[in-house]
Parts: sequence; structure tokens; C-alpha cells
Amino acid sequence: MILIHHLRVGRSVFTVWLIEELGLDYELKIYDRNEMGRAPPELKDAHPLGKSPVIEIDGQTLAESGAIATYLTDYYDPENTLAPPQSDKAARLSWLQWLHYSEGSAFAPLLIKMLLMRETAAGGAGSPLLGMFSEMEVALQLGYMQDALGDKPFLLGDTLQAPDIGFTYICAMADRLGVLENYPKLQAYAARNMARPAFLRAAEKTGG
Repeated sequence: MILIHHLRVGRSVFTVWLIEELGLDYELKIYDRNEMGRAPPELKDAHPLGKSPVIEIDGQTLAESGAIATYLTDYYDPENTLAPPQSDKAARLSWLQWLHYSEGSAFAPLLIKMLLMRETAAGGAGSPLLGMFSEMEVALQLGYMQDALGDKPFLLGDTLQAPDIGFTYICAMADRLGVLENYPKLQAYAARNMARPAFLRAAEKTGG
């Protein structure tokens, strides 16, 4: 049995989605954010950083979305439904690159934009330098993503694979921040993926 430590209104719903796609049994331990939007201190009992997703599996505790996805597909996806076989080195290389892209390159500019929006909403002036950087970098990343997707139904071809889950997370975050309107292919892609039964089950069980 897998135990998932889930922080509401956060990225770990996408880890739950991955596990739903794999059809694995799991339990949820759900945490609510405090008035500052931060994780409660109890989450540090699961992992020293006090962040999610964190899972407990095979007697071990595992954090980081990419590491969780790699472990689960390596050991719990014998039919290679969400990852290419390791013997296919070319496909595996592309899969690994895109699996780590979402949090490796795409996430930080959106995080900066989100924090600047929160600062200005609270009456702060914000940083013009950071604002300019985030605007340019967000456009760079979303343009890169849309070009990579092209006219394919999924990032790596005709079927959903694990990198699509992180890719969809970035699209959803960009949409919440109001910066996805100029990327119709990404909008349609995210809408399709978030209408999948596995995602809907994950969203319902986690409360977002």
C-alpha cells in the first residue's frame, strides 16, 4: 500500500493522478495550508522540508515529483503504459528530459510571477527586474512547450505518459496566472488531460 502525503491546493494532486493512472492502491494523508498559504508544520513529520508530494512505499519515504514518477514507473508499470522500456534508450532519453523539464525549467518563472502577483495584490510595489525576467521567461517556456506539443495528442505521441502529468501541471498553473490565453494548443491539451477519469478521481479524492 502506498501512503501519499498530500497538501491541498498544490502539485501533489498530480502525483495522485499518476498513481490513479497506474491503478495502484493507496491511502491519502491530507494537510491544509495555513492562513499564509504555507504547509502546516505536521508535514515535516513526513519529510524535513515539509513539502509535498511525499509518498511512503516499500518501507521507504520518497519525495520530489520526478523521483516518485521514475520509481513508480520503473517498479509498478510492468506493461510500460506510462514510460518506455529502459531498453529503448532513445525513447527513454526523451522521456527523462521531459519528465524533469516541468520542475527543472518551467516552474521557476511561473513561481516568480505568482509571488509578484501576490506582492502587488497585498499593496507592494513588486520588483521591475523580476517582473521583466518572469514575463520573458514565461513566454519562452510556454512557447517552447507549445512547439514541442505541436499537433500531437500527447507530448510524446499518441498515448499519455508520465511527463504529460508534469506538463499538464505547468499548463494549469499558467492558466491560473492568466498567461495561457495565447497558447491555444496548450489550453486544449490541458483541458483534455484534466478531463481524464484518473485525473477527475484524483481531484475528487484530494480536494485539489
